[in-house]
Amino acid sequence: MLTKRELKYYTSLSKAKYRKLEQRFIVEGIKLVEEALKSSFNCELIIVSESFAKVNSETLLKYKHRTIVQTISDYEFESIADTQTPQGILAIMKIPLQRYIDETRDETIVALENISDPGNVGTIIRTCDWFGIKEIIITSNSVDIYNPKVIRSTMGSLFHVNIYITENIYGILKTLQNSGKTILCADMDGEDIYNYTKNKTSVLVFSNEANGPTQKLLDISDSIITIPKFGNAESLNVATAAAVIISEFTK
Repeated sequence: MLTKRELKYYTSLSKAKYRKLEQRFIVEGIKLVEEALKSSFNCELIIVSESFAKVNSETLLKYKHRTIVQTISDYEFESIADTQTPQGILAIMKIPLQRYIDETRDETIVALENISDPGNVGTIIRTCDWFGIKEIIITSNSVDIYNPKVIRSTMGSLFHVNIYITENIYGILKTLQNSGKTILCADMDGEDIYNYTKNKTSVLVFSNEANGPTQKLLDISDSIITIPKFGNAESLNVATAAAVIISEFTK
């Protein structure tokens, strides 16, 4: 059983400042816990509710060979869980050390500038994973990638890609540019992606949902690209736009 102090500690990881301070985050739900355990991420502890433990004894036995498993009451579990109807299992994971973006790889890279919605960031990470993009750069003032809503939106893809968080995305983009990468900024006004001559050394940059790309980003971009409009919709959600563009650039 966990002490009251331990329960309070793990509950605090729902807040970004404590995740950053403790370098820990929570993964909730059976599928995501399974994905986390298969990854290179370090699992510190698995916490399950009494209800989950009663009907999943074989599963828990398997987990106990990998890490520590603690059972707590259903009420206590709900105090830690982020979901309204928790499955009864979560894992406490260590945030890994950042791995630098490999500028020598001849592959498409995705960068996210100041994206604030957890669902959008999570969906873009999942889209990158689907299309085989392994390197993602994200600004530190974007939503925290270890936010529970981001993690759920990735559906486990968080554990399959390298995400580099930076306060100086423009410096990194310039470095990538100097190494031969083409910096492509997605915006409402730009060159039609279906007419653009594509290559695998592109860095595709997607920006804030409400404000679009900053002037600093526009100034360093080699090209501005856009998805042509055929109907009457005012705009595309950034995650939807990213899926269309990533699909076009990786086909």
